[in-house]
Order: sequence, then structure tokens, then C-alpha cells
Amino acid sequence: VEQETVLSYLQYSRGDEFDPEKIDESIKVLFQTGLFADVQMFQRGSTLVIKVAENPLINQVNFEGNSEIDDAALAKEVEVRERMIFTKARVRSDTQRVLALYQKTGFYNVRVAPKLIRLPENRVNLVFEVTEGSETTVKTISFTGNDTFSDGALRSIIGTAEHSWWNFFQRNDTYDPDRLEYDKELLRRYYLKHGFADFNVISAEAQLSPAGDYFEIAFVVEEGPHYTIADVA
Repeated sequence: VEQETVLSYLQYSRGDEFDPEKIDESIKVLFQTGLFADVQMFQRGSTLVIKVAENPLINQVNFEGNSEIDDAALAKEVEVRERMIFTKARVRSDTQRVLALYQKTGFYNVRVAPKLIRLPENRVNLVFEVTEGSETTVKTISFTGNDTFSDGALRSIIGTAEHSWWNFFQRNDTYDPDRLEYDKELLRRYYLKHGFADFNVISAEAQLSPAGDYFEIAFVVEEGPHYTIADVA
């Protein structure tokens, strides 16, 4: 980082009086650039000394331990790239992105740990170490408030399914928040088709087991009155 770049972010210029508030603000601004791991300012006579430690440059971004999601998909999800400045905040954000991607595919036991490999000339290789764990499936789907249709009938019309050990090719037995929202719409359409115009899904909650190995999904519905056609004119 050029000296002029550092000076451009300062909240004062040569000839100004020493002001602790401006110095604090300058330190904050320099940290916010993401260029520096440490910033210090101190007075030496009539000179203000600015001491910085630059963040390293990312040489490579790699993934290890991933088999369910390939490197290309993970690389597309994260924001860090080669020849970018390394910042802890950006890596923390990308770690959460990788976790969210795995959870969306049904892996809630996944662990992601970023690791730095130091290289000469203040460069680093960034490695996301992934421990996938086992797939987290849906163990039970229950309904409360349904008097007209049984739990089995309602389970047959939603997209999410209970896990079956014998069905190896089933891919809808994992918890997906987007699919659960669509399940609520499927229930509404089903009831509307059968004359329940005031039907409402009060709640749809997915509870993760203490061990983190399965989900229990519970729907609470309100059927409302059953409408029929009184007359057609």
C-alpha cells in the first residue's frame, strides 16, 4: 500500500493541531478499508507517526474435505478470490456462506474451518477445511388442527417427505426452508380445492434434534368452515 494511500484516508492534514478525536476517527477509517491488520498512531515531537501492519494478499483459495459439494460450487459461493486482500471479516462471512449452502442441501452437522498457510512476501493460501458429517434427514412430519384430512393424506401432497431407510434415491427427505414455504402453499391449494376457502397455515416449524441428526416438522393448521355451492345463476 502506497504511503499516499494511507495519507488519503486521514481526517486531518499537515499543519493541523493534534486532535485525539480526529486521530481515533482516522484509525477507524483505516481499519474499515480492510487493507490493514493493525493501525497505530502516536506523537513524536511535532510529528504524527502512523504505524500499520498490512493484511496479506491471497495467493490461492482451496477447499478440503468436501465430497457432497464440489470445489467449483463452493468457489462460486464465496466472495474471496485470488489476489484479493485477506480480511477476517470477509472470511467469516464466506464461512457462513459455505455453512448455509451445506444446510440447504441437508447437512446440518457440517463444520467449516478457514486455515491460513503463510507464504513469502506477505502472501497466504486460504484453505476452507470442511467436515461434512452425516446428512440431516426429516424423521417425522405431524399436523395439528386437521379434522377433515388425516396426517397421511396431507403428507402425500406436500413436497417434504419423511426419511425411509429403504428409499436410497429419495432426495426430498431433508429440511429445506424454501421447500417448507412451498409446502404451506401446497396445503392451501389442496384445502381450497376441497372447499375450505378460509384455510390457514398458522405455523410450520422444523425442530432439530439435540444430537443434530434429524428434524421433526410440525404444521399447525386452521381449516375453517367447509363451503359448498348454494346456487348457480
